[in-house]
Amino acid sequence: MSRWQPDARGRLQQAALELYADHGFEQTTVSEIAARAGLTERTFFRHFADKREVLFDGSDLLQELFVEAVQDAPAGVTPIDAVAAALYAAAAMFQRRDHSRRRRSVIDANPGLRERELTKLAALAAAVADALRRRGVSEPAASLTAEAGIAVFKVAFERWVTDDDGRDFAHFVEESLAHLRTVTTEP
Repeated sequence: MSRWQPDARGRLQQAALELYADHGFEQTTVSEIAARAGLTERTFFRHFADKREVLFDGSDLLQELFVEAVQDAPAGVTPIDAVAAALYAAAAMFQRRDHSRRRRSVIDANPGLRERELTKLAALAAAVADALRRRGVSEPAASLTAEAGIAVFKVAFERWVTDDDGRDFAHFVEESLAHLRTVTTEP
């Protein structure tokens, strides 16, 4: 096996997505993923706790990015503007549209993975709410703002992943934030 080739983690992710798409998540084994990537099962488990984590790799980094951007937003900005700063910072992570499309289709096809995705998003919202509270935002404003930010994220992601015009993720964040502001502004 060509274990010493670079980017073992990326190769495992690519192999897993291909196999999940071809055979289904439940039918794919860690052994098959490792073999497709030209690696061993042991190498797989050095990078991922289980075959689900291949799909959710980066969740912790995304959460860190959101929290840091909220914390680093200029003093005096509104809570939604602090969350908007986090959304724009996170937009840089979303460059591989085809990968995201494949990942989404695998998750959509499996109820357990959909539940896992929702759990990760709930954890992200809770972390953002905590960051807002550390900025002095009281409840329920911190939780409402965090949940609204995650809703913007989800809508922007869905629009980006289905877009065929090549617009970047930040474009859809900006549009979604504008729509949120429109529906929350008094006439």
